[in-house]
Amino acid sequence: MAAGKGTRMKSDLPKVLFPVLGRPMIEYVLDTLERAGIDRVFVVVGYRGDLVRQVLGHRVEAAGNGKSTMSVAFVEQTEQLGTGHAVMMARPHLAGQAGPTLVVAGDCPMIRVDSVRKIFDAYELRSDSPGSAPPACVLGTAYKENPFGLGRILRDAVGTFLDIVEEKDATDDQKAIREVNMSYYLFHTPDLLRALGDIKADNVQKEYYVTDVPAVLRRLGKTVLALPVLQPIESLGINTVEELEAVEAAMREEETNE
Repeated sequence: MAAGKGTRMKSDLPKVLFPVLGRPMIEYVLDTLERAGIDRVFVVVGYRGDLVRQVLGHRVEAAGNGKSTMSVAFVEQTEQLGTGHAVMMARPHLAGQAGPTLVVAGDCPMIRVDSVRKIFDAYELRSDSPGSAPPACVLGTAYKENPFGLGRILRDAVGTFLDIVEEKDATDDQKAIREVNMSYYLFHTPDLLRALGDIKADNVQKEYYVTDVPAVLRRLGKTVLALPVLQPIESLGINTVEELEAVEAAMREEETNE
């Protein structure tokens, strides 16, 4: 998902093109997906979409001339009506797919190959079990010392996933939960397409949220797994210039330690 403006970054660039150590942050995401074995990517663009297409044009060319194993195509979101709406725009391209679809944000440059593979492994393990249907969703989560601003993962007494509650809607007890949603979703595609028709824009922003999809799937009797497989560094997000500086510092430290 790469359609957002990112107004808090104090720039007129699309958020995903904001430079992190000199590279557009979405490039780190695409690098990771390619190394994890993803062979087809749809980039949902909106705000200044032509510029995003231009910057990522080299990846389209690389796939076309055989220099990359990952194809990249673009999906237009003409109105920015939320993350769920962004995924809806890709429905025509997913209609014939029987396997899994990974949905991630284009502004998560700290995404790790191992985390993506663990999410796929969980999906495949359940899919390969005799008599078991694939999970409708595998949600990658992380634990964060200061989870302010992030959606909390709600579980029942035995640890089964129940829902994601956003900060603004959370009770005091729920705000104390440290397990957070980091927008890594692996969906069984037919289940995803079914659930997208049931999410509603009945919120203050009048937007459709992909965070609502896992709970919809549960109500449909589907299996949703929330797995805390993300590494601590992946909980570093970029919504402000200050957070960008923190991510760059973490990247430099990683480079020093390699």
